[in-house]
Amino acid sequence: MQARPSSRQETLALRRQLIGSSCKLFFPEDPVKIVRAKGQYIYDEHGREYLDCINNVSHVGHCHPDVVKAAHEQNQLLNTNSRYLHDNLVDYAKRLSKTLPEKLCKFYFLNSGSEANDLALRLARQYTKHEDVIVLDHAYHGHLTSLIDISPYKFRNLEGQKEWVHVAPLPDTYRGIYREDHKDSVLAYANEVKKIIEQAQKKGRKIAAFFIESLPSVGGQIIPPEGYFQMVAEHVHKAGGVFVADEIQVGFGRVGKCFWAFQLQGEDFVPDIVTMGKPMGNGHPIACVATTKEIAEAFADTGVEYFNTFGGNPVSCAIGLAVLDVIEKEHLRAHATQVGNFLMELLNQQKVKHPIIGDVRGVGLFIGVDLIKDQEKRTPATKEAEYLITRLKREYILLSTDGPGRNVLKFKPPLCFTMDNAKLVVDKMDEILTDMEREKTCELVGNHH
Repeated sequence: MQARPSSRQETLALRRQLIGSSCKLFFPEDPVKIVRAKGQYIYDEHGREYLDCINNVSHVGHCHPDVVKAAHEQNQLLNTNSRYLHDNLVDYAKRLSKTLPEKLCKFYFLNSGSEANDLALRLARQYTKHEDVIVLDHAYHGHLTSLIDISPYKFRNLEGQKEWVHVAPLPDTYRGIYREDHKDSVLAYANEVKKIIEQAQKKGRKIAAFFIESLPSVGGQIIPPEGYFQMVAEHVHKAGGVFVADEIQVGFGRVGKCFWAFQLQGEDFVPDIVTMGKPMGNGHPIACVATTKEIAEAFADTGVEYFNTFGGNPVSCAIGLAVLDVIEKEHLRAHATQVGNFLMELLNQQKVKHPIIGDVRGVGLFIGVDLIKDQEKRTPATKEAEYLITRLKREYILLSTDGPGRNVLKFKPPLCFTMDNAKLVVDKMDEILTDMEREKTCELVGNHH
């Protein structure tokens, strides 16, 4: 006999009792309990359908049948560590290598983006024999101790900045120090990195790596200006450091026109290390570090083995291969471009209509809508953003906010998100924003009287 399923309140009570309270819920006042998902939709315990605009981990759609089947079939045959020969591991590495510049030809497989960035840090230090790291402001590179240290998004609220960490300004041309009216913001932002390197060297410090999310996400869905990576890489290489592109949020064709977001900078740009995770297994924990022969050899020269118990196991690799197959078979990159362009177009129409929308930025299905209190100062409209996503949830649309001011609506849905989905979300946003403006006018009139 099957036990009666717990009610939402019972589940919430158990969660509060048993799970560490720093593990947060979406909509903590009124959390959603979900029991299944398919494509871009998730379903609660009453069978109500929510449109998922935020789950970039379910990259090709929740519970994609091809991915589920690949996992199930391989699970029935074998799942063990990578100290034995197995075709899935090398087949997967070969497939990944075809998506990357030729120079990035050595692979390490792991289980999460945090593990990948931690290994990237080790590789960089071993290869350069330097210690220091440059990161962008508001960056987030993972939850391990080593990565909290290089994530201003986290360390500013914890024990602060270590002396081996240097923080460069975010190349944000809407809110940053150099904006769209600057004559050469790319050069100006790259020079900030150059200055940081010079100051560090004066103190006798040496740069091991520059870490950057190819499209900074928690920084507010930022699209770095083209050419920035090349200029920064030049300064970093001159200082004896390596360039690490963190593709954990945005890789695997989310940006549409390229497979990797760093490729948006141009054909001529090649990072020294690329880290990948989140969407790689469509919800299954799998991650990877790709690097050059020289860096991999320097790491092997220590004589210390790199062994990761679950990294590159046959099931994870079978899933990874299935995800790549679906991206190709369903033309998801072209789809991301088409739907993303359409969504951006609709949002830009809203920007004309609603002054609260200060900026719409994005590429493919990675889009940010920056909500502001006033056009002049661009003050983040934090409360309004929070109100908007709460109202959308009542309409069964799940969207979230990000950015230092928690005022940027972030769209990063599964890549099967459709034109109709885009239209629905924007129509609902339009209704809610119109209501908000009406309420505000009533308030103003009320106050006036």
